[in-house]
Amino acid sequence: MKKTFDVVSIGGIVRDITFYTDKGRIIKTPDNLTAQKMIAFEYGAKINIFNTNYTLGGGASNTAHVFSLLGLKTAIIARIGKDIEGELMMKKSKEDNISTDAVQIDSALHTGYSLILCSSKKEHDHVVYTYRGANENLVVDEKVMNPLDAKWYYISSMCGSNWLKTMKNIIVFAKKKNIKIAWNPGNLQLQAGRKNIEKILKCVDALFLNKDEAIELVLSGVKIGKRDPAFLNKTLYLLHILNEWGPKTVVITEGKKGAYALRDDKVYKAKVVKKKVADTTGVGDAFGASFVASMIEEPKNIERALRWGVVNSAYNLTKVGAQEGVLTRQELLEKIK
Repeated sequence: MKKTFDVVSIGGIVRDITFYTDKGRIIKTPDNLTAQKMIAFEYGAKINIFNTNYTLGGGASNTAHVFSLLGLKTAIIARIGKDIEGELMMKKSKEDNISTDAVQIDSALHTGYSLILCSSKKEHDHVVYTYRGANENLVVDEKVMNPLDAKWYYISSMCGSNWLKTMKNIIVFAKKKNIKIAWNPGNLQLQAGRKNIEKILKCVDALFLNKDEAIELVLSGVKIGKRDPAFLNKTLYLLHILNEWGPKTVVITEGKKGAYALRDDKVYKAKVVKKKVADTTGVGDAFGASFVASMIEEPKNIERALRWGVVNSAYNLTKVGAQEGVLTRQELLEKIK
């Protein structure tokens, strides 16, 4: 029997383990356009950790959590291991009113983990070490998707050797069923470059990238001339190039500088909402899911979607964990007022 949803989140689900230390040093590397900051530690040192946290994470899990809190009927397509961590994730998702009917259980690989290393108390810069585990074997084909009628798919980072085949399966099925697609590509997709994902980009309704990711993707499809390095660091240039490649709406987040969107040849900008930062994990997922949640209600109101994104992601920053600070629909509307 088919079930109808506003949105289905597709991608990773992991256990996040966050370590905090003030021994890291942030090094600016502006000449490296795709990695303009680095975190360094003394070679061979034993690093003291002053706090740890265990939370739920992964792109599909994070975005599904946001959608559900914002009042949307939500399902998740993801893969967990046959272990205690997987059981905990299933329980938490069900408590969040997220349908887990399409969650797959892998008998060979463990549930995924992310080790998140935060480098300082003040800036909360971090790096993420990820063990994909069961996520590597995620299957998304017509048999999996057919029982879930949906208005939108929100696709986050894909892993495994068959990720491109999986993406093509989703695109073909979504086109046949008139389902809109939001996409926040991961490292493998960005590294594949324009040549391999161009057909996918042409079918995307909303593309979400941070600025470093946008630069990396554009570099894969633009012939570099003498003037291009300067242009590549300009968000407006990146928006227009990516929009030319097919996505109807392109959204680029730029940290403290806010967020930009391009739709129907019009550029929109939203300033960042300043809040005391406790943790930056999951901020991109909170932003993207909030943006799409607004679009589901008001498809043409990009200003509203940006506002939802910057406000909800700002409050997500105030608590430790990728999902802990996300607002409910009522809370979000009150904050926006």
